[in-house]
Amino acid sequence: MNVSLQQLKVFVAVARQRSFTRAAREFDLTQSAVSRCVRELEEAISLRLFDRTTRQVELTLAGASLARRIGQLLDEIDLTLREERAAHHGHTGVVTVASNPVLSSSWVPECLARCATVFPGLVVDVKDEPQDAVLASVEQGDVDFGVVSDLDAHSNDTLLVQPLFSTPLCAVLPDTHALARGTTLMWSALGDSSLVTLNGDAGSRAAVERAIGAHRVHVRRMQEYGHVAAVMRMIELGLGIGVLPVGAHWPAPSARLVARPLLPEVSFTTMLVRHRNRTLRPNAEAVWSLFCDRGRGSGRTAGTARVDGHASSEPASAASGNAAQLRTSRQA
Repeated sequence: MNVSLQQLKVFVAVARQRSFTRAAREFDLTQSAVSRCVRELEEAISLRLFDRTTRQVELTLAGASLARRIGQLLDEIDLTLREERAAHHGHTGVVTVASNPVLSSSWVPECLARCATVFPGLVVDVKDEPQDAVLASVEQGDVDFGVVSDLDAHSNDTLLVQPLFSTPLCAVLPDTHALARGTTLMWSALGDSSLVTLNGDAGSRAAVERAIGAHRVHVRRMQEYGHVAAVMRMIELGLGIGVLPVGAHWPAPSARLVARPLLPEVSFTTMLVRHRNRTLRPNAEAVWSLFCDRGRGSGRTAGTARVDGHASSEPASAASGNAAQLRTSRQA
């Protein structure tokens, strides 16, 4: 079936005007050209759409049904095209960002609050996903970009990476714990302890495992949880010493806990990721730049990250425009 968009538009116009002559004026065509267009459409779909007399044009039952449905589709196409055009020429439309669950409950909301002030016509849709799912969403083009942590072990030449800030790993323990007396702790002090940390969903597990291996720390047991609140509660109940990222962009320890930097220092990087071979739409580029500015504006700025043999140190451009509505969909 070979049907053109022009044929459908002309058909809907004739159905609305009940006149080939008035439809011809609407499209700046001759009446014969409109008649030919409708006839070719009828032949292509094997349906008679109009009953024609010398005085009037009436829709057949099939024509009336088709005119209603095709009219709705044409309206939807027109709306879609206008929305996409607006998104490419201004800070409107929807930008979709994926984030691992820990960052989406701490640093990402700070960026969303700034978006709400700067881009009033923009919807920022945040997908809260485990880190591996964030990377898959970016690679498959399901989101505009992602927010992740510690990709040293992730090898994929489809990702372009923008490092933002680094966060040190600390021992988190009750303020009454014997190891809480000093201001810092050596990794070796954790030997023969039970540890509690975040699992792979948060992106920090690889950094913890590397540190434990590098400093030859033998632990009795290491438990992993998906949320900082769960880890904090386990520490409060004396079920282990926490090994967690502690910094301005991460959830702070609760009132009964203290954090002690672990030495030698081990830190990991929070970064933005996007598909290397896809150009961001202007509205998504503006949000990306705002996230970059917020990440670099406080805390320790991360250096160039190497994920796939390619260095990324792409500069963040200044974000500008007018504000954002926020829509967060939880997809743990």
